[in-house]
Amino acid sequence: MNGIQPQLPRFGGKHFDQWCIQMKALFGFQELSEIVELGYAEPVDQDEAAALTQVQKDNLSNNRKKDKKALFFLYQAVDEVVFEKISNATTAKEAWEMLQRSYKGDEKVKNVRLQTLRGEFESLKMKDSESISDFFSRVQTVVNQLRVNGEKKEDLLVIEKIMRSLTSRFDYVVAAIEEGRDLSIMTIEGLMGSLCAHEY
Repeated sequence: MNGIQPQLPRFGGKHFDQWCIQMKALFGFQELSEIVELGYAEPVDQDEAAALTQVQKDNLSNNRKKDKKALFFLYQAVDEVVFEKISNATTAKEAWEMLQRSYKGDEKVKNVRLQTLRGEFESLKMKDSESISDFFSRVQTVVNQLRVNGEKKEDLLVIEKIMRSLTSRFDYVVAAIEEGRDLSIMTIEGLMGSLCAHEY
């Protein structure tokens, strides 16, 4: 694991949610998620530090190393402007929380974004000239944005929406799928495969 140098996603102030997902994956891979999300406890004073057992000292040392590693990743994964916002942070948790506060957006903004995305989702329709894979890609983009913003869109709901939104040339395929398949256990990829097989 230590031999692999991950390619860091770069955040310059836009598309924070996507960058967050990438960073969380990186922190998970590097076993740093807990230190970034929860932080760790430093001894309050000399007496408390002196009272630590050897195991606690080892844990503290390990946590400090992990924290510095995570903080280094955060410093490396942002541009100069964003770096200025977190350069005073002393722990990875502190830097991560500063970024969340600065770029996540408050609830009102999030709700407006969700309303817009819900409208987009509802109005999705396949174009006559569009391929199945292009249409699925458009649907998946909106669904992913909804999920990133906290909307729980179940696969079944997405599958039903896709089947309602196809062009009329797929009516017979949709009818066959509804008759012969259990939609509640079908995946979006499975539906795409079935439709692609009948596309040409």
